[in-house]
Amino acid sequence: MAGEDAPVAPDATTAKKNEQKEKAKADKAAKFAAKQKVKQQQAPAAQAPPKAKAKAPAAALPVYEDETPLGEKKIIQDFEHPHFSAYNPSAVESAWYQWWEKSGFFQPETHGSSDVGTYVIPLPPPNVTGALHCGHALANSLQDTLIRWHRMRGFATLWVPGCDHAGISTQSVVEKMLWKKEKKTRIDLGREKFTSLVWDWKDEYHQKINNAQRLMGGSMDWSREAFTMDKNLTAATMETFCQLHDEGLIYRSDRLVNWCTHLNTALSGLEVENKEITGRTLLSVPGYEKKVEFGVLTHFKYPIEGTDLTIEVATTRPETMLGDSGIAVHPDDARYTHLVGKEARHPFTNRLLKIVADTYVDPEFGTGAVKLTPAHDFNDYQLGQRHNLEFINILNDDGTLNENAGPLFQGKRRFDVRYQVVEELTKLGLFTKKEPNAMKIPLCEKSKDVIEPYMKPQWWVRMKDMAEAAAKVVEDGDIKISPESARKSYLRWMANVNDWCISRQLWWGHRIPAYRVVLEGEGDAENEKSSWVVGRTPEEAQARAAEKFGDKKFRLEQDPDCLDTWFSSGLWPMATLGWPNTESPDFKKFFPTSTLESGWDILFFWMARMIMLSLKLTGQVPFREIYCHSLIRDSEGRKMSKSLGNVIDPLDIISGINLDELHAKLLVGNLKDDEVARATKYQKTAFPDGIPECGADALRFTLLSYTTGGGDINFDIKVMHAYRRFCNKVWQASKYVLGKLPKDFEPAAQLDLTSLSVPERWILSRLNTAVAGVHESLEAREFSKATKFAYQFFYDMLCDVFIENSKSLLSDGALEEQKRVEQTLYYTLETSLRLLHPFLPFITEELWQRLPRKAGDPASIMLAPYPTADPSLDFASDAEDYELGLRCAEGVRSLAADYNIRSDGQAFVKVATAGGAAKVDSQLADIKTLSGKGIADVKVLGPDTDEAALPSGCAVYVVSADITVLLQVGSQIKDLDAEIKKITTKLQKTTVAITKQQEVLGREGFDKVSDVVQEAEQKKLADYESAKQNYERTLEEFSKMKIGA
Repeated sequence: MAGEDAPVAPDATTAKKNEQKEKAKADKAAKFAAKQKVKQQQAPAAQAPPKAKAKAPAAALPVYEDETPLGEKKIIQDFEHPHFSAYNPSAVESAWYQWWEKSGFFQPETHGSSDVGTYVIPLPPPNVTGALHCGHALANSLQDTLIRWHRMRGFATLWVPGCDHAGISTQSVVEKMLWKKEKKTRIDLGREKFTSLVWDWKDEYHQKINNAQRLMGGSMDWSREAFTMDKNLTAATMETFCQLHDEGLIYRSDRLVNWCTHLNTALSGLEVENKEITGRTLLSVPGYEKKVEFGVLTHFKYPIEGTDLTIEVATTRPETMLGDSGIAVHPDDARYTHLVGKEARHPFTNRLLKIVADTYVDPEFGTGAVKLTPAHDFNDYQLGQRHNLEFINILNDDGTLNENAGPLFQGKRRFDVRYQVVEELTKLGLFTKKEPNAMKIPLCEKSKDVIEPYMKPQWWVRMKDMAEAAAKVVEDGDIKISPESARKSYLRWMANVNDWCISRQLWWGHRIPAYRVVLEGEGDAENEKSSWVVGRTPEEAQARAAEKFGDKKFRLEQDPDCLDTWFSSGLWPMATLGWPNTESPDFKKFFPTSTLESGWDILFFWMARMIMLSLKLTGQVPFREIYCHSLIRDSEGRKMSKSLGNVIDPLDIISGINLDELHAKLLVGNLKDDEVARATKYQKTAFPDGIPECGADALRFTLLSYTTGGGDINFDIKVMHAYRRFCNKVWQASKYVLGKLPKDFEPAAQLDLTSLSVPERWILSRLNTAVAGVHESLEAREFSKATKFAYQFFYDMLCDVFIENSKSLLSDGALEEQKRVEQTLYYTLETSLRLLHPFLPFITEELWQRLPRKAGDPASIMLAPYPTADPSLDFASDAEDYELGLRCAEGVRSLAADYNIRSDGQAFVKVATAGGAAKVDSQLADIKTLSGKGIADVKVLGPDTDEAALPSGCAVYVVSADITVLLQVGSQIKDLDAEIKKITTKLQKTTVAITKQQEVLGREGFDKVSDVVQEAEQKKLADYESAKQNYERTLEEFSKMKIGA
């Protein structure tokens, strides 16, 4: 929410500044633990600022062992307990989740009202390929925030968990493991034993994934957990294939696919990455010891049959010339018009190649003559069909060449042949030259193998009509996609969609429910005349075949391939709620779902396909909203990769891990020795001391604060640790308030607003602003801004101002005043904990349970009502007046820090108007309290103050046009000329900074960056301008001192 009340970003710099403030409290905690003779003491993360003098490290506490019976409500330990005297994530986060889950709090039946509505998120199912990473943690944090926020607002909320079988990825990982452990392949085991091995892997990692999601606090309804290969989702997948096939939307075709020779499977275009190179480049290819040459245009000649002529062609893939069946030239290219209709002779296969004219050919590229390999090039495929050329496949599935390549090359690997072809052409005098050529190399997203266009009979889905319908629901607003960049990408892709190849040559996944009918007397090999039937079960397929072929004898052979993982995943929102049983209670109540939150990188893989399939199969959208979060990169902006060592396990952040343990984890996977070495080197640089224990709450809050809706996130563990210190602030502030409430304290049903002091009206007004800001930010999916509202209120307003101010009121105020302040403290703390709960579920539950309860309170904070803005607490005028005093105190503190005033400080507030002087005068006691212990006295200098009475030797802090703060610092200055020179230098640097910052704000396109960035940059300019004023006024005062001297 923009405007003067918008909070300042709690970034790493802000958090570091706050470290100094927490040092004193952390020291007290350490002393207390020593008095209790605790053998080992935790060192709070916020204890030492970055450049503080090194201390001997305190010994760590022993591991906390919670005595709460599993699933029961947590046994609350006293703050005197060594694990709870300071914030200890592992102790605070213990036991709560098991109680929440056992109590049914995650189930929509136990809370919410049908009058309010339902709110449903289908969890993007993580792959069962291994542990979760920070991308999963980000998604879970965003989704759980939305779920908890809606639950506390009275919605019947449902977050459906589950895992994806991840066909290619999981099979690949298990195959690598099998080879590493036993030196066996899946062929050695056979399909049944191998799939059994994969199920064992799935069961192990499925549990690890679920455990991690529980530790992160995800409030999913585990009673509805799904898996893409469980009974219900398998039935939905079979139903979808058969239904779409019966309608003619799924068909079988022998056409070009993207083939990965390393994984031995076809891929969709979305699973192919295009690597751009600018010229000759050597690349590593799986299965090859030496790097392979790419980015080279090889020129060679074909002899023209019956003449002494030749025609020169050029290619970046010389090995494919073994499958050439034609040559194309432009019909208007005078160089070749006399050759159109003639034939060229292939030098290795003796095949004749027809020379055709086609406007597709660019006469300016290469030689202007294009060799055509219809069976191994997507463009040539179209020309081959157009000119009725022969489609000659020269490859085996494993990337070796078959008999069609000729005896000289048969059985050899494709990229070995690349070099051999050039050698043989050279021997024949047909090689011309090589030259660098910029190009794109298609790579398998999973294996990084170079993709081969390859003729293969596969099952395809017609996409055009479904894509048009899916685009329309977004254009009409039935589904909202944010951020806007994702929406534009979605519509652009939908307008250019191709048919979808859904066959995968895998053993792990949903086996395609299609059966080839082999009639008695027919050969076993599939051909273009083969008949197919489909069936949800083998029995249904048998019945369909019998109906189709009558009394003829036949047998059925099921297609050995599996379906693309995204085919079954595309059914996730509806299948997890019972579809195809549309009478299922869950389907009727919770479908369509509400929000789909995921990374933008699977917008087309998954989200678009869910929309298309849902519209086709149910006639409804699968969800009303898509929110695409950014991708997480490391602190250097690199994509996270296991081989780089920069993939961070969120559990290591939650629990902490030392460097040796990080290194050891690299040895558990399938990394090569050189990859382990590179990853180890990075870990030593990025995590020299390992990763400190931060807890799930700090992990969540950090990831939420990063989510601006803008570009990718550069993840820095130092920022994570800073938010752990924020959790400590929440802990210590709550501990203070609870310590000040009398044992017989009873929260008032309603606050008495008639007798509140100005500080109380201010804190309640600012709480009201924060509540409204969090609501508006979450509604707009501005997660970073929501955390800033909550952070700034709790840290900067409640802790640093009101709690500090309350100390004198509670110790020196009248009894009635003390009781009123106690109620205000309770109200602001309890409301703040509810406000923070969706972001910080564990610490807020722990602290909320320690608060005195009101009649009618629910069992858990997660079921308590979320705070809403209350117009009766909008004390705007009082808050504005109070903040005038706060700015004065801030000025005094700033000057005292600059000039090292630690005691007997004399401060003055010079006010130009009588009204302003009266407002400041009424707050002098608060200003003095908040100015720090180094200030002995604060006086007001009103508009009538005589110039001669103004104090001399003062540094100046400009609060506003009418108010300045003065602090006597003359006694601290030993060399006035040097001090003037120092301030003059600061003024010059600040002036330069202002100019540069104005240039930043004036840059073209700046108005299009996120609100968070705009606010941060505008604040920088305001800070520079304020500092400039202070330096200018202080120089004026010091110049007077010099004249007076």
